[in-house]
Amino acid sequence: MTARELDAAGILDAGLRADYTACRRLNARHGRTYFLATRLLPADRRSAVHALYGFARHADDIVDDLGSTVLLAEREAALDTLEAQWSKALDGGWVEEPVVRAVADTRARYGIPASHFTDFLASMRSDLSVTDYPTYDDLAAYMHGSAAVIGLQMVPVLGTVAPRAEAEPQAAALGVAFQLTNFLRDVGEDLDRGRIYLPADLLGAYGVDRSLLLWSRTTRRHDRRVTEALRAAASLTRHVYRAAEPGIGQLHPVSAPCVRTAFVLYRDILQAIEDDGFSVLHRRAVVGRRRRLAVAGRGFVRALAARRGWPVFRRSPGSEPDRPRGAHVSPVPARLPESAWVPRASGAGGEER
Repeated sequence: MTARELDAAGILDAGLRADYTACRRLNARHGRTYFLATRLLPADRRSAVHALYGFARHADDIVDDLGSTVLLAEREAALDTLEAQWSKALDGGWVEEPVVRAVADTRARYGIPASHFTDFLASMRSDLSVTDYPTYDDLAAYMHGSAAVIGLQMVPVLGTVAPRAEAEPQAAALGVAFQLTNFLRDVGEDLDRGRIYLPADLLGAYGVDRSLLLWSRTTRRHDRRVTEALRAAASLTRHVYRAAEPGIGQLHPVSAPCVRTAFVLYRDILQAIEDDGFSVLHRRAVVGRRRRLAVAGRGFVRALAARRGWPVFRRSPGSEPDRPRGAHVSPVPARLPESAWVPRASGAGGEER
């Protein structure tokens, strides 16, 4: 955390300044897209975002470090300790963990409901034992705590031009869209951890199960059934992006460019997955540095204009570059009935296994 950001946020205590700085380092090291977007926020709001991300990142690292040899019982104990420290900090007590001290301070400053953090920790704990999700409704229950509440935590920090309650559904949807994108991008790495975050009924509609995913991961060979199932997951994710996008306009003008930038960059990951032929079981899809800098540059111009009260240049309809090249969306019902995943004729059969 830079001194300017801490000063702007009114964080003057030396200990808290060190705590927030630790959170910023976590964001810079692990959240490349988030960190880039956060730099577009006014200085006084960045520290809170870093604290929220740092807490989430710390909890996620406890349950999710692929390279760690830490046993399950040790992870459970570490999560127990984190929850105990959070409860103590919530009651005003002093705790040892810097990210807990920082996020407790942020929660108090912005009046963020404690239940959002309780729900988040509950989803993190489920990662210690749950390895797959039979239906999208089952997955949605997990994502409420692991993703939707992150969006809800952010709303008081970002500020809104409408009543907070009106902005919250779209903020929650945006958190879900980002996480669904991560699930699709990281499906191979998650499989290495023994987890599948794509709902079994979606995969099963295309004849895909854990054994087929493992076969493709191990042999590095493609199967049309897997490709079509991943394509359906991408279509589902685009549906959630569409539901979330109107919420960006409900945010305070100085915050909206940050969220717009993260929105575009994460949606670009989805496009990169498609452009790479849905090869996520074999390699990680990435957005090129030039594209990321171009999107961030447009976000910077919008952020500067908002802070200084300048009019923002609007492109003519159809020329807006934020939509990824070649992107196509197909409607997916909000409740996602099984019929939404029935394989198209081109995707049925024809496996390469």
